[in-house]
Amino acid sequence: MSFLSTTLSRVKPSPTVAVTTLAAELKAAGRDVIGLGAGEPDFDTPDNIKAAAIAAIQAGKTKYTAPDGLMELKQAICAKFERENGLKYTPKQISVGTGGKQILYNALMATLNPGDEVIIPAPYWVSYPDMVLLAGGTPVAIETTLENAFKLTPDQLEAAITPKTKWFIFNSPSNPTGAAYSKDELKALTDVLLKHPHVWIMSDDMYEHLVYDGFEFVSPAQIEPALYDRTLTCNGVSKAYAMTGWRIGYAGGPEVLIAAMRKIQSQSTSNPCTISQWAAVEALNGTQDFLEPNNAIFKRRRDMVVAALNAIDGITCPMPEGAFYVYPSIAGLIGKTTPAGTKIENDEAFAKALLEEKDVAVVFGAAFGLSPNFRISYATSDENLKQACARIAAFCASLS
Repeated sequence: MSFLSTTLSRVKPSPTVAVTTLAAELKAAGRDVIGLGAGEPDFDTPDNIKAAAIAAIQAGKTKYTAPDGLMELKQAICAKFERENGLKYTPKQISVGTGGKQILYNALMATLNPGDEVIIPAPYWVSYPDMVLLAGGTPVAIETTLENAFKLTPDQLEAAITPKTKWFIFNSPSNPTGAAYSKDELKALTDVLLKHPHVWIMSDDMYEHLVYDGFEFVSPAQIEPALYDRTLTCNGVSKAYAMTGWRIGYAGGPEVLIAAMRKIQSQSTSNPCTISQWAAVEALNGTQDFLEPNNAIFKRRRDMVVAALNAIDGITCPMPEGAFYVYPSIAGLIGKTTPAGTKIENDEAFAKALLEEKDVAVVFGAAFGLSPNFRISYATSDENLKQACARIAAFCASLS
């Protein structure tokens, strides 16, 4: 009898975490590695948010809270949803978790039974399929195309829905592509979902505030109110507020689902860090003045990276609407060989050789369910990005 659970055989460790860890290890060993794997802003958490956390500590606000969040934070989340998304929730419809990942995981654990299917557009965030598998469900990936800007079409969604479909996971702007759906594009998808009342929508809006060029963000329940009662609208403070390590995610949804998620959380982690929750209250209620200048920096970096990559023979990089990732294709490099003798058979071989020969760490596309591509996070300094792009160009030029 095996000591370890058979559940573990259904999942794999996070490839993005693995790349980031490896890059850190190589750097510690003296290698001049530029890590472009982590989806983490290089900005510091804003001072007003840090001050709120310090004030909470000094005021002794360090005790347990309700399993799924402080009332004050839930009220701030309700205000945010109404102010920014036109969605009205009560505190009973809000769940706060230890990061956005826990929110998604709790919802899947609370609802999936063996045989239940979850539709996930590919490329996808690496954790979606594995969380579905851990919860006992069956992930159903639908491959999008570079030609369609990595966006799911209504026909693709319609064809994927079966009587076993329980959830449709929607992520806009997307990790890993940065693709974001316009009002019209999202309305076309919600029109399909209206025809299938057994399908619930899990909308991962984590990159909501990271959009560029005047793009207007919309969420499914916002664009189609008739889907409100079967939509879980998920978000968090990690990305736009530069609070990745604070670990606060949240969601709004039907009371029956939120209550089920609360039950799971009460028997797993219980409440998220109290101090982080008070910091998140300030993040949502306090000044948002830093968002626009931060976005201007991200946009500049995006434009620089896209231009540099598209200047490389064999690489095609679309211009994303949001987030802080690009997802270039290396179709033109497949089959070539590096100076060290490594054949670029796929995007994993490309990423491995790039790290070994040029000390640039990226995440290969197969980890996100769509090849031949790789993901770059441009949430790092301009200098790192310039050096990394120069190294990638030199690496590609050396292939034969």
